Amino acid sequence: MSLNLCIDWGNTNVKAAIFADDKLQKQITCSDDTVLEQVASLIEAHNPAKAILCSVVQASGELTQLLRSKIPGTVVMSGDTNVPIMNAYLSQDTLGPDRLALVNGAYFAYPDKNNLVVSLGTCITYNLVQKNKTFRGGAISPGLQMRLKAMSAFTDRLPEVKSLDDDPLLLGYDTDTCLQSGAANGMAAEIDGMIKAFEDRYPDFNAILTGGDAPYFVTKLKSKIFADPDILLKGLNLILNHNVPLPR
Repeated sequence: MSLNLCIDWGNTNVKAAIFADDKLQKQITCSDDTVLEQVASLIEAHNPAKAILCSVVQASGELTQLLRSKIPGTVVMSGDTNVPIMNAYLSQDTLGPDRLALVNGAYFAYPDKNNLVVSLGTCITYNLVQKNKTFRGGAISPGLQMRLKAMSAFTDRLPEVKSLDDDPLLLGYDTDTCLQSGAANGMAAEIDGMIKAFEDRYPDFNAILTGGDAPYFVTKLKSKIFADPDILLKGLNLILNHNVPLPR
């Protein structure tokens, strides 16, 4: 049985998963401070044959060294990593590798669809992979916490919202609830509008929601959308197998 280690280092936390014969067997989430210790423990417990690291932060050098010292078949992703689909993004040097992983996971989950992957993290990324197996791009906008912090940071008197109600009012009755309404309800309206715009342009359309804030928004959207919290990790596993096949 072949074991793969797939790691997604985002702006907020780190996810690491063990895949056995392409099935996700174990997943952990850790902070930047504990990632080296926890990944080392994961390697010791499972002894994976291959590993892939997808990082959007600069602080992942030590983890890269750890992986390469323990697992010779290690891939460190970038925007121009060789992937199973056509990467037609024009500025691959600034392409987040997480976006590339997302569209690979989406294509192989729904190969007969034009898939829009909406990832809700520090930023919202809209990533379209066409059913002709091509990724061309999408859109990027501020995520939920970025919106809330920006309204405070770029004004003199607006406070920073520290916590969000589960169901923010449309009509805020004070400054705090108005900020919540604008950020959360405005973001939901944006996502619905973007999904509709892509759906109108591309037939055989499918939308997938993922990312850290996806559970908060999944019930707030009007669009038909599939939630898959593991689509990025699944994409990483596919890319790893594409780059480091097992010896025959």
